[in-house]
Amino acid sequence: MERASERRTASALFAGFRALGLFSNDIPHVVRFSALKRRFYVTTCVGKSFHTYDVQKLSLVAVSNSVPQDICCMAADGRLVFAAYGNVFSAFARNKEIVHTFKGHKAEIHLLQPFGDHIISVDTDSILIIWHIYSEEEYLQLTFDKSVFKISAILHPSTYLNKILLGSEQGSLQLWNVKSNKLLYTFPGWKLGVTALQQAPAVDVVAIGLMSGQVIIHNIKFNETLMKFRQDWGPITSISFRTDGHPVMAAGSPCGHIGLWDLEDKKLINQMRNAHSTAVAGLTFLHREPLLVTNGADNALRIWIFDGPTGEGRLLRFRMGHSAPLTSIRYYGQNGQQILSASQDGTLQSFSTVHEKFNKSLGHGLINKKRVKRKGLQNTMSVRLPPITKFAAEEARESDWDGIIACHQGKLSCSTWNYQKSTIGAYFLKPKEMKKDDITATAVDITSCGNFAVIGLSSGTVDVYNMQSGIHRGGFGKDQAHKGSVRGVAVDGLNQLTVTTGSEGLLKFWNFKNKILIHSVSLSSSPNIMLLHRDSGILGLALDDFSISVLDIETRKIVREFSGHQGQINDMAFSPDGRWLISAAMDCSIRTWDLPSGCLIDCFLLDSAPLNVSMSPTGDFLATSHVDHLGIFLWSNISLYSVVSLRPLPADYVPSVVMLPGTCQTQDVEVSEETVEPSDEMIEYDSPEQLNEQLVTLSLLPESRWKNLLNLDVIKKKNKPKEPPKVPKSAPFFIPTIPGLVPRYAAPEQNNDPQQSKVVNLGVLAQKSDFCLKLEEGLVNNKYDTALNLLKESGPSGIETELRSLSPDCGGSVEVMQSFLKMIGMMLDRKRDFELAQAYLALFLKLHLKMLPSEPVLLEEITNLSSQVEENWTHLQSLFNQSMCILNYLKSALL
Repeated sequence: MERASERRTASALFAGFRALGLFSNDIPHVVRFSALKRRFYVTTCVGKSFHTYDVQKLSLVAVSNSVPQDICCMAADGRLVFAAYGNVFSAFARNKEIVHTFKGHKAEIHLLQPFGDHIISVDTDSILIIWHIYSEEEYLQLTFDKSVFKISAILHPSTYLNKILLGSEQGSLQLWNVKSNKLLYTFPGWKLGVTALQQAPAVDVVAIGLMSGQVIIHNIKFNETLMKFRQDWGPITSISFRTDGHPVMAAGSPCGHIGLWDLEDKKLINQMRNAHSTAVAGLTFLHREPLLVTNGADNALRIWIFDGPTGEGRLLRFRMGHSAPLTSIRYYGQNGQQILSASQDGTLQSFSTVHEKFNKSLGHGLINKKRVKRKGLQNTMSVRLPPITKFAAEEARESDWDGIIACHQGKLSCSTWNYQKSTIGAYFLKPKEMKKDDITATAVDITSCGNFAVIGLSSGTVDVYNMQSGIHRGGFGKDQAHKGSVRGVAVDGLNQLTVTTGSEGLLKFWNFKNKILIHSVSLSSSPNIMLLHRDSGILGLALDDFSISVLDIETRKIVREFSGHQGQINDMAFSPDGRWLISAAMDCSIRTWDLPSGCLIDCFLLDSAPLNVSMSPTGDFLATSHVDHLGIFLWSNISLYSVVSLRPLPADYVPSVVMLPGTCQTQDVEVSEETVEPSDEMIEYDSPEQLNEQLVTLSLLPESRWKNLLNLDVIKKKNKPKEPPKVPKSAPFFIPTIPGLVPRYAAPEQNNDPQQSKVVNLGVLAQKSDFCLKLEEGLVNNKYDTALNLLKESGPSGIETELRSLSPDCGGSVEVMQSFLKMIGMMLDRKRDFELAQAYLALFLKLHLKMLPSEPVLLEEITNLSSQVEENWTHLQSLFNQSMCILNYLKSALL
């Protein structure tokens, strides 16, 4: 077992599957046109891999393989996608696998520019290298002085053969011929850092974005500035031109706003405010289409269409996740296909584990939804609710009224949400008579019928509300349920019992209907989290001393206590059958505790502390969220599709760090190999023939070998043919076999003696069988194993023939019969092959019962056997009776 635990390098129960809710980050997207399929594709970066979407439906086409580090910039040509990570960049074919890798930079790469059969890369030290794509060789290297010309943007001007335009943080621009390695011209610039370069639809004209928010439309052939625009939102992040007949330029900003400029009238025609909640990382007008693709660090990819008369863009399609780290996640429904998640960005969203098209956002919580609609407020930041800290959901009555209740950071009132309508509900649940302003809602639960919500407050009050009407339906306790802040509330599956716990260290059981206190339990430490598994009535409590207590709500007693976490426990989850309790803590570990055995059966570390865990109702996935991560990570339950050893981990077990899963479905053979190794030892375990000498052990023979020994004459009579078999006219050829249970071919007879006598030797007919000979040997050496094995290999008819031949009338002797009875006595003494001993003895008595009284030796042996059989059976009978009593008690007693 120690070797198995040493060899285990990852979790034995959970394997990384994929990440949900990741669509974009601060790296600009790349748009490509497939000439083969006549479609546009947009590629966005999500950490260590990138996604490729079909622009037509924004459906996910491909997910690339992961790279060792986070991707820092991307580019693409007609065939390949290039992604840089650290000081290395790679070329990906088919949007998935790496086909070329380019190594040579010493600093981080931050710019890539495809250039025919070459690719240009620039690092932060302003070293520019031109590579041949297919040979992966350096073609040219240019070194610039960072203090004079630090490259910040790169562009290949249209129709300018072998030439590139470089922009710098110092403000100047340089035009180079990379084939002849010559500097053709230096543009002095505007004494402001260049942040973006974009080719205009007109030849020789380039748009230059500056740190000040200015956009300069410049003719690089004559070094003339054609026009200037200015945005007051900070540096220009990206620029794009419409090419569908409208002279419009779009410019992105760090505020998330997009400015639309008319190039003919040289004026601002529209503003797309709050297109993204963070900086606009990239924007691209599709060629000859009125579509604008944008992405930002707010984890959103959006497509805007310009079909209105005023020239403003409206949102056409989008893929959006959370723009801030998550605060709570829970599976919604019983099919395990939807995960509800709340985030610090104030939104509540639903992510599908099946397909992204089923994702939906329930939006931001608004303080007064009707007022916002009536006044048509565009900027709703002032009326938005704070982020959701905890929520509870129930789908039982989701089509009738709101089925989600949520408490918000620093707010007294709890909001209701409607999953079907995908919006915030009609009610804000809070007590009417509440004078203090610093009281907040700290715990919520919703009953399994979906009719009532139970809300605990920081003042110690626990109230019940009707979800349909929002009416207050009473509270627990006279003034308050707890003296301290309420840390957890839960209602059982039948609405009979309500369990609450407070920071003062008390756990209280209440009658749900009449609100009377039934029982109170004092805890060893202040509780942090409470979780109830309704089906089994098991209550999990995470305490402030980093330990976990498990209670049975029927007996109201602590049944298990677990310790091992080295940090605050953030969340817990039960498996659907209630056998496992999974806990996540700030020590970056996720531990799985087996409740029946009371042992730790799995533990693994992560590079980021887990904040939430939720187990699928079907048991196939574990969902987790982590500090500073925007996505939900799915871990597949290995025990559903592989044999897993659930052995307790030793006290000195040191877990290893497991990488978070990527956005594509994992196809790793390594994990499966790691998990098979411990279970192989379990499969190779050889059970001894007898576990203990005191245990009655049965043989491994099938019932057909011993069960019908007493009824062989009846079976033979039934199987007797009604008429003799007819010989076929042309009988096929059969290889002769030896009769027996195991088919064996008969060896050909060697008849070399032509004058062999044909007179039958009668002495051969009277020859004793091997079984009789072994019984005679057993009388001398008292060893009967060989004789017993011969009987085991024989069939029912063979056994009957052997036992019948033991009598003196059939060629046997009294001594052989005595030896057989001693063999049965040996089997009963060892308590092995118990059913065989009974069957053989019963057949022996049936065949030779009339002869036994006339032989004193056999009579004595039979008397000894009788006492042995009675002793063994009395012991077995008492065990049977005891088991039946316990079983009847468990079936009928009210525990």
